[in-house]
This record gives sequence, C-alpha cells and structure tokens, in this order.
Amino acid sequence: MARITAAGQGLLYLLTGLWPVIDRRSFEAVTGPKQDFWLVKTLGAVLALVGGVLFSAALRRRVTPEMAALGVGTAAILAAADLLYSGSGRIPKIYQLDAAGEGLVLAAWGISLSAGEGSSIQINLPS
Repeated sequence: MARITAAGQGLLYLLTGLWPVIDRRSFEAVTGPKQDFWLVKTLGAVLALVGGVLFSAALRRRVTPEMAALGVGTAAILAAADLLYSGSGRIPKIYQLDAAGEGLVLAAWGISLSAGEGSSIQINLPS
C-alpha cells in the first residue's frame, strides 16, 4: 500500500509541479495571477523533484520510512499553507481544493502506514 501511495503522490506532484514551469497561462487561469512568478516556478520545480523521488522510490520498491516522511511532511505543509493563506485572503479560495487533495494524500499515507504491508516500511504505531 505504501508503494501505491508514494507512486500516486509522486505522479501528482511531478505533474502539478511542472505545470507552472511549462504553461504559465493555464496555471494562472486556474489559480489566479501571480506577482512573483519566479517563486511559483521555483516551488513548482521543488514539488516536481519531490514527486520524482517518491515515484522513483515506489517503482524501485524502496519506500523507506524517510520516503514516507517526505510524502507526509510535504502534504502536511502544503495543506497548512493552503488553508492558512486562502483563509486569510492572501491566496485565492481555489487553493482550498488543493488542501482537500493534500488531505486525501495524508489519509492514504495514514492507511498505508497503519497497514504496514507490501513495502519495506515497518512502523509500529502506538495503540
């Protein structure tokens, strides 16, 4: 299950990270205009990198606890930023949909880590 989660999150981040780098016009049509687009491209490149690493780990059957931490941590940070800044009006409300997507990613990791099957991850959660 952890392999499926890592592969899914990896592919999602790879595609959504590359989106603003490849097509600014469509990205801003959905998310609204950006003042510092260099920062959007930089974050997009970082997300694409994280996505590539997670996807590669899944394909190689090497989803380690560190890979799970990368996936969980990234999703949690993105969800928190989406909720905080869309709630304050700093970024458009469309980012609340991204927060919901990140919530699904976190739920998938929760299921994967609690199942502890089909991967190299062996994590004992407190009862």
